[in-house]
Amino acid sequence: MVHLLRKQMFSIFIRLYCSAIILPQICICSQFSMPSSDPRAFPVATNGEPFPWHELRLPKMVIPLHYDLFVHPNLTSLDFVASEMIEVLVREATEFIILHSKDLEIINATLHSEEDLRYRKPGKKLNVLSYPAYQQIALLVPEKLMADLRYYVTIDFQAKLADHFEGFYKSTYRTLGGETRTVAVTDFEPTDARMAFPCFDEPSFKANFSIKIRRESGHIALSNMPKVKTIELEGGLLEDHFETTVKMSTYLVAYIVCDFKFVSGTTSSGIKVSIYASPDKWSQTHYALEASLKLLDFYEQYFDINYPLPKLDLVAIPDFVSGAMENWGLITYRETSLLFDPKTSSASDKLWVTRVIAHELAHQWFGNLVTMEWWNDIWLNEGFATYMELISVSATYPELQFEDYFLGVCFEVIKRDSLNSSHPISNQAETPTQIQEMFDTVSYNKGACILNMLKDFLNGEKFQKGIIHYLKKFSYRNAKNDDLWSSLSNGCLEGDFTSGGFCYSDSKTISNTLTFPGENVEVKEMMTTWTLQKGIPLVVVSQEGHSLRLRQEPFLSWVFEEDPGWRALQERYLWHIPLTYSTSSSNVVHRHILKSKTDTLDLPEKTSWVKFNVDLNGYYIVHYEGHGWDQLITQLNQNHTLFRPKDRIGLIHDVFQLVSAGRLTLDKALDLTHYLQHETSVLALLKGLEYLESFYHMMDRRNISDVTENLKHYLLRYFKPVIDKQSWSDEGSIRDRMLRSALLKLTCHLNHAPCIRKATELFSQWTESNGKLNIPTDVLKIVYSVGAQTTAGWNYLLEQYELSMSGAEKNKILYALSTSKHQEKLMKLIELGMEGKVIKAQDLAGLLHAIARNPQGQQLAWNFVRENWTHLLKKFDLDSFAMRFIISGTTSHFSSKDELQEVKLFFDSLKAQGSHLDIFQIVLETITKNIKWMEKNLPTLRTWLQVKI
Repeated sequence: MVHLLRKQMFSIFIRLYCSAIILPQICICSQFSMPSSDPRAFPVATNGEPFPWHELRLPKMVIPLHYDLFVHPNLTSLDFVASEMIEVLVREATEFIILHSKDLEIINATLHSEEDLRYRKPGKKLNVLSYPAYQQIALLVPEKLMADLRYYVTIDFQAKLADHFEGFYKSTYRTLGGETRTVAVTDFEPTDARMAFPCFDEPSFKANFSIKIRRESGHIALSNMPKVKTIELEGGLLEDHFETTVKMSTYLVAYIVCDFKFVSGTTSSGIKVSIYASPDKWSQTHYALEASLKLLDFYEQYFDINYPLPKLDLVAIPDFVSGAMENWGLITYRETSLLFDPKTSSASDKLWVTRVIAHELAHQWFGNLVTMEWWNDIWLNEGFATYMELISVSATYPELQFEDYFLGVCFEVIKRDSLNSSHPISNQAETPTQIQEMFDTVSYNKGACILNMLKDFLNGEKFQKGIIHYLKKFSYRNAKNDDLWSSLSNGCLEGDFTSGGFCYSDSKTISNTLTFPGENVEVKEMMTTWTLQKGIPLVVVSQEGHSLRLRQEPFLSWVFEEDPGWRALQERYLWHIPLTYSTSSSNVVHRHILKSKTDTLDLPEKTSWVKFNVDLNGYYIVHYEGHGWDQLITQLNQNHTLFRPKDRIGLIHDVFQLVSAGRLTLDKALDLTHYLQHETSVLALLKGLEYLESFYHMMDRRNISDVTENLKHYLLRYFKPVIDKQSWSDEGSIRDRMLRSALLKLTCHLNHAPCIRKATELFSQWTESNGKLNIPTDVLKIVYSVGAQTTAGWNYLLEQYELSMSGAEKNKILYALSTSKHQEKLMKLIELGMEGKVIKAQDLAGLLHAIARNPQGQQLAWNFVRENWTHLLKKFDLDSFAMRFIISGTTSHFSSKDELQEVKLFFDSLKAQGSHLDIFQIVLETITKNIKWMEKNLPTLRTWLQVKI
C-alpha cells in the first residue's frame, strides 16, 4: 500500500521536480531575424499551414533547463514509445516553441505553467507543426508565453528503432550457440538526438536530464548516470530510474537496453569504471578496464579537475559505424576499439584500443565538460582529444611508444590538407550534412598537430596550465577558438588572482603576449592563421654563406607555377610559423617566428647544411633550394646519425611530398632513400618502405609489369638484410613488432619464396589443429592472407570468420579474404556484406575499400558501388562516415584519365539528383593528382630502377 502510494505521488509530482541549477550562459553564434509578418515568407509545414520559423538554427527565445525523459523500447517489435517533460525558460515573449524532431510520431503535446503544476491544473494542448526539411517542429501555444517565466512542455511520441547507426537504433549479435539477440543503443553526435526525442538539439542548449527506461527482466538498462532504483511493473516489466545528469548538450545523452556482462574496477579517486560486452566476449574486457583506470587517473591529475560523474561505463556495441562515441558517463565503442583478445590481438591492435580509450576519456573534459559553441569549432573537441592521446598514452603506457604513431597522424592529414579542396579547421557548417563533414581528418589530426606545435612553442608546463585555465573557466559551458587562445596565453588559474585583480606566476606578470627569444608573439594572432585558413605552409630555404633566406607559400600537391590561379593562391595565405632548426655546426635547436612572406636569418658560423622542423613538432613542409637537398643527402650517406631519428623521418617525408608538388624530381627523392641500407631506426625504415611500397601497388594496379617486377626485385634485394632478421614471433619492442609485421606482409605480397613457405607451413598447422593453434598475433594477418590464396584455404577462413568471437581476428580474416585473386570470391564477400548477417553492415565500407586495393578487385568494387548506389543508401545515410569512406575507398586509387572521367560522370549524375558531398571534390582532385604523378614520374621511376638493378 505504501509502495503503491509512493508510485502515485511520484506520478503526480514528477513535473514539479526541478534541480537547483545555474542558468546556462547562452552564447549566440549568429544573429537570427524573426520571420517576416508576410505569411508568404514562412516555410510551409506538412499540414499546409505556415511554419513560424525559417532558420536552420533554433531561436534563443526559449531555452531548456531540464528534461524528464521516459523510454520504453520493445526489442521484439523493434519500436519504442516515449514521453518527456521539458522545463524551459522563456527569455523573450513568444507564441511558439521550436524544437528539433526527426522521424518521430508526435502523439500529444501539452503545456503547463508553474501555476498549473502547483494547483494540479490540466495542461493546455499544443498544436504541433512539422517542417521536415529543417528537422524542426513548432509547438503553437494558445496564449503568449511571458518572458522570464518557466514553463513545462510534455510530449508523448513513438518511433521505430532505426535500421541505420544513428539515433536510437537496433544492434544484433550472435551467441556461440548461434542465437541472434537484439540490443537497443543510442548514438546522437552530431545531430541525431532529435531522432530519439524532441529536443533543442544544438550544443549550446545545455540542460540536465532525468532518464527512466522500461525493460524486460532479461535485459539491463544503462544511461549516463548511475541507477537510482528499479520499479517492478505488471507483466514482469521493470523500470529503471537514473540520477539526474550534470548540465550537458543533447548529443551526449545516451541509453542502452541489452543483456551484456561487465567487469568493474575503481580509480584512486573512487570512480567506478565498468566495461560491458556481450556475454561470450566478456573475457576480452580486462585490458580495457586496466587501461581505463590508468588513463582516468592520469587525466584527473593532468587537468587538475576530478572526473565530474560518479561512474563511467564503456560498452562494446556489436553494430557501431565509427570507432567510439564519448557520451558522458556511458561511452560506446565498436567492439574492435574496446575488446582485446591476447590470442588474436596484435601489437597494433593493442595500440589502437589504448588510443581510442584515451581519446574518449579525454572527451569527458574536452567536449563534455567544456563544449564547442557550435559545430564549426568541432576541432576544439576532436583535435584536443586526438592530441591528448599522445600526452596520456605516452605517460601511462610508454612501452607502446605512441609518439611514433603520432608522426603518422600528422603525415596523414598533410595529404588531405595539401589538396585545394581542403578546408580550415574552424569552418562554416550549418546543415546536418555540412556538420557531419566537419568530422574529418582536418578537424581531428590537423587540430592535434597544431596543438602539438603550440605546446612545443609554449613549453609543456605553460601549455598544461593554459588547458587547466580553459577547462576550469568554461566548465559546463560552451567555448570558442578565442577562449582557448586567451587561456593558453594566460598561465593563471581562476584561484590565482589576488584581491587587486592581478595574477602573478613565478613573480612575473602574465599577459597575452609571450616573450620568445628576442620576439613578442601574441598567441591568438599566431594561431588564428592556423585555424581560420586552410592548407599547410611550405617553407623554402636557401643558404648563401652565413645567411638563410626564407620564403613561405601554401603547399599544394600538383598545383604548379604555370597553372591558372597559382599566383593568386600564393598571395592569399600567410601563416605565423614557429620555426625550429639545427645546423651541421651545432646541435642546438634554434627558434624563429616567420610572420612575413620572406625573411632572412644570419648564421653565427659557416655550416654545410641546415635542417628545419626539429623533431617534426612543426606543421609545415620544408624545401631546401639550390644545393640544400644535395648537402643533406650527402650527409645521410656519410653519417646519418648526425640527424635526430625523427629528423631523418622528416627528410624522407618532405622529399616525397615535394615530388608530388613538382618541386623535386623523383630520382632525387629515391636517391635520398639509398642511405636506408645503413638505417637502424625502425621508424625511418618504415617511412622509406611506405613510399616504395606505395609505388609498387600503384604500378601493380595499373598492370605496368616491367616496373612492377623491377621494383619487386629492388625491394627484396635492398631490404634483404633486415628482412632476413625477422622472426615469426611476437618478440621485441612495439617498434620491432611493427617492423616485423610490415616487412613480412610486404615480402609475402611480393611472393618471396621463404616468406610464402613459412606462412603456408603455419597456415597448414593452424587448419590441421581446427583453428586451435595460437599463431603469433603479429604475423596472423600475413598467414591468413597466404592461406586465402587457395580455394580450400579461402573457404576455411570464411567458416572461421563466422565462428570467431574475436573482432581482431575477424578483421584479419576479412582482410585476408579480400586479397583473393578470384573475382567470384570477392563478389561473394560483397554480397555477404550487403546481406549483413555473416559480415555485418558496419564492416561493408572497410571491405569495399580493401577489395578496391586489390588489383583484381578495384574495378569490381567501383562497379558495385555505382550499380548498387540506391541499395547502399538504404543501409547508410548519404552524409554518413560509411558512405564517404565507401566513395573515397573505391575511387581514390584510380590514376587514369578514363577512370577520372567515369568517376566524374557518376558524381555529376548524383549532383543532378540533388546529392552533393565534399568527398566528391576530394576524390576528383586525388585522382587528378594520381594521373599527374604517373605522367611526370613513371619514366623517371622506370629509368632509375633499370640503373639500380
